Amino acid sequence: MEPVKSLNHVGIAVRSIDEQRPFYEGALGAEFECYEEVPTQKVKVGFFKVGDVRLELLEPTDPASPIAKFLESRGEGLHHLAFTVDDIEARIADLKESGLRMIDETPRLGAHNMKIAFAHPKSTHGVLTELCEPAS
Repeated sequence: MEPVKSLNHVGIAVRSIDEQRPFYEGALGAEFECYEEVPTQKVKVGFFKVGDVRLELLEPTDPASPIAKFLESRGEGLHHLAFTVDDIEARIADLKESGLRMIDETPRLGAHNMKIAFAHPKSTHGVLTELCEPAS
């Protein structure tokens, strides 16, 4: 199996991106890039660049969204790690063949028009792990 290319972003669940923004820009000096809404996930995201890595703040847009449920049970904080891969379909197949449990058996569209898929945290030692294939 080919290694992942890089850490794409760190996902952080928040109740309000606007309330968190001063911390990331002011205290950390992160560069705000943009807001984006992902209707299929019922979430608004805010991207901040820190060196070569992005922080993705995830704010629910609907009480039934996965992020709203996460916030309800765990509160604000680290949600997932995302890694850039080539050929996400092949990577999913390889991971499934190796016994890894996937939340997404086929890729779906995420922010920045990337193909994404999540591996189940029960198969990744408790860390929700996202695979990302950037749009060509």
